Amino acid sequence: MSIFNLTLSDPSTFILTGIIGLEASHIWISIPFSTFYIIGLLGNFTVLFVVGKDQTLHKPMYLLLCMLALTDIGTSTSVVPKALCIFWFNLNTITVGGCLTQMFFLHGVSMMHSAVLVTMAFDRYVAICNPLRYTAILTNTRIAKIGLVGLIRAVLLILPLPLLLRSVPFCANHIIQNTYCDHMAVAKTSCGDITVNRTYGLVMAFVVIMLDLTLIALSYGLIIRAILRISSKKAHQKALSTCTAHICVMLMSYPPFLFSTLTHRFGQGIAPQVHIILANLYFLLPPMLNPIIYGAKTKELREKMGKYTCRW
Repeated sequence: MSIFNLTLSDPSTFILTGIIGLEASHIWISIPFSTFYIIGLLGNFTVLFVVGKDQTLHKPMYLLLCMLALTDIGTSTSVVPKALCIFWFNLNTITVGGCLTQMFFLHGVSMMHSAVLVTMAFDRYVAICNPLRYTAILTNTRIAKIGLVGLIRAVLLILPLPLLLRSVPFCANHIIQNTYCDHMAVAKTSCGDITVNRTYGLVMAFVVIMLDLTLIALSYGLIIRAILRISSKKAHQKALSTCTAHICVMLMSYPPFLFSTLTHRFGQGIAPQVHIILANLYFLLPPMLNPIIYGAKTKELREKMGKYTCRW
């Protein structure tokens, strides 16, 4: 049973079109989709396994990597399996309750992902600017509490989206031009006034993202100031190298999200297939690349992953 109850006036199903204009190529498009998804699952589950198995990795930084891995698994799994069902079996219908449920988890996990990135920026700030107090400031318990706060924030801010949509009538032509149920795509199928839905979704997304980006920028501003005070060039490079992986992950996460959010509302001139492909890549590429980036840039994790991989 869906977690959302629906009124009798709502249609029973939505139709997800897949990638408009490229229906004949769906089977070929599914190859990179499924490949990226499987690689992402393997990489993120490997990070979870290695960190969980090795007691020496039970540290705040690696707990944050586990949180990042869980959000990556959550975002890709919210979207890709249904997309592959459309590509492979033409199963393009989804119940209204299922659609709202997918939308809730998709946007909720994405917001949790942003909270994890903010916490990782703070972790790097403490590690570089207050290294002697790092273990006192960032304990495993404190990281767990921060993660719980991020989860509560995501649930409280995202829950109104499906609840607001539940209260509006949907048109007979309930076709969603995408492979998944995005908030604005679902709202546009309504015959009623969606001003509140549109305003809340836009304001909530930008307030949260701008707040998170401001906190990240503040952390990195303090990091840069601390680095500039270091006289040793080698120490400069070492300090910067600890931030490289986090910066790469942010560059893969925030720009695509902002692009997708803006084009849903203001991108009438953009070809639908371009928007759909780019929006889906946001849920495919970061989950696949994040464990690779952190595995390559974090020596201790790389060595432990190599150790357990060789045992297999």
